[in-house]
Amino acid sequence: MISPTAGAASAGRPEGLPTAPPGDCPLCPRLAKFRADNRARHPGFHNAPVVSFGPLAASLLVVGLAPGLKGANATGRPFTGDYAGDLLYATLVKFGFARGQYGGRADDGLGLVDARITNAVRCVPPENKPVGAEIKACRPYLESEISAMPRLAVILALGTIAHNSVLTTLGHRRAAHPFGHGAVHDLPGGPTLVASYHCSRYNTNTGRLTTAMFEDVFATIRDRLDRK
Repeated sequence: MISPTAGAASAGRPEGLPTAPPGDCPLCPRLAKFRADNRARHPGFHNAPVVSFGPLAASLLVVGLAPGLKGANATGRPFTGDYAGDLLYATLVKFGFARGQYGGRADDGLGLVDARITNAVRCVPPENKPVGAEIKACRPYLESEISAMPRLAVILALGTIAHNSVLTTLGHRRAAHPFGHGAVHDLPGGPTLVASYHCSRYNTNTGRLTTAMFEDVFATIRDRLDRK
């Protein structure tokens, strides 16, 4: 189990900064091959592990699943360039966690306020479905991310995989803190883990997640942080 306020330096990185995977990360052969194939198909895309976005001093960390092929994998910024970002960033702006106008590009000028965004898996997976070994291989980067955030109070997990990856990273049993949309888990020693269905186009098109449902989750987070 790690402390969310640990922030100790790992070898080869300055103290307080999270470890990020290299541009040609070899840890997951299937993802490395998919990344290489996409560099050939889409030479103008980012096609590399996607780094986190937002200040390390943030109170809120949003954890998604993985970069989308024509979203973050193309633009190089989490949740940027596809529908999931349209809903996420609009909601972040509405609740005061972002400032500016989201334009679907990494250079659109939008900035995060007291919030940071990352993914459980940093590289785009085929069919947007990472396998267990890939989630496990990327977990040290999530651990480093959490450890480097000294003011972290709330983690918002988008989807079951992100939720479970956060729990495993923090050393908690999944059965004790089950995923459920809108569920709030005050983890022993902190932080608070909040769960939401992923803001994917599929979930919104099928009605599994509505804008109102998503905003309700952020209202809960906003209230929690404002009361701290």
